[in-house]
Amino acid sequence: MLIDAILPLALACIMFSLGITLRPSDFGRLLVQPRAIGIGLFGQVIALPLLAFALLKISGISGEMAVGVMILALCPGGASAGLLTSLARGDTALSISLTAISSIAALLTLPFAVDLSLQHFLATEAQIQLPLMRTIGSVFLITVLPVGLGMLLRHRHPGRTQKLESPLGKVSTGLFILIVLATFFSQKTVLLDNFSRLGPVLFALNLLTMGCGYGLAALAGLKHSSCLAVAMECGLQNAALGIFVASILLNAPALAVPSMVYAFGMNLGALALIGALRWMTAKRRENNWQEVI
Repeated sequence: MLIDAILPLALACIMFSLGITLRPSDFGRLLVQPRAIGIGLFGQVIALPLLAFALLKISGISGEMAVGVMILALCPGGASAGLLTSLARGDTALSISLTAISSIAALLTLPFAVDLSLQHFLATEAQIQLPLMRTIGSVFLITVLPVGLGMLLRHRHPGRTQKLESPLGKVSTGLFILIVLATFFSQKTVLLDNFSRLGPVLFALNLLTMGCGYGLAALAGLKHSSCLAVAMECGLQNAALGIFVASILLNAPALAVPSMVYAFGMNLGALALIGALRWMTAKRRENNWQEVI
């Protein structure tokens, strides 16, 4: 299939475009803002998969679609998290750092956790197996390596990479949309058969993870802008990586349906949160102005 050839290159390009926005100081936040980074990674790596697992048990979804939801939940933050954090007037630098660090963490967490999900939800279906070493190598080649190359290019040619940021960002967005649409058309029947069950669960997962991320950050005493960054990072996943794991590494394209559905809805959920926050801010200012008068 054409998507099998294009998907790894498209995902590598998306991660490279993230890499050229990074500086070594973005990883230095592990030392400068350890609490913010720790809370963000906890929400991303632990709370999100646990919420997904709980929703699957409550909804009764099992089998391939359950594995697909878990693959999505185990993916790191998406490249769009930084943009939407900026729109929400959050800590964009923290968001970018979390995306980069969670992408590297996924090199180890994703393969082993996906294997556990396969064993739990598809224990009797031995035809779907995850090649662990191939998965680790593939995740490294299409996520960590492109990010590193992007950072290296920015370090050596800062002027050129600054000019590349905007066009590469647009190309990455276009490639992401292409991946999602290609998956949609190839798995349209599976989607239509499962959407009535998957849609509400994935919508709830999006809202709950953003709310959980914000709440955890607030309880940890982080400022509002940092709470927003953590919320966006928890709610916006690298759905393209989820599609890659399902379609290429597991050779089970049907498992990519939850990632594809989530890709359509996660940005809408984030934009709705941004709209609600701005509305509340405007109302608060209006009330304060009336009190002054």
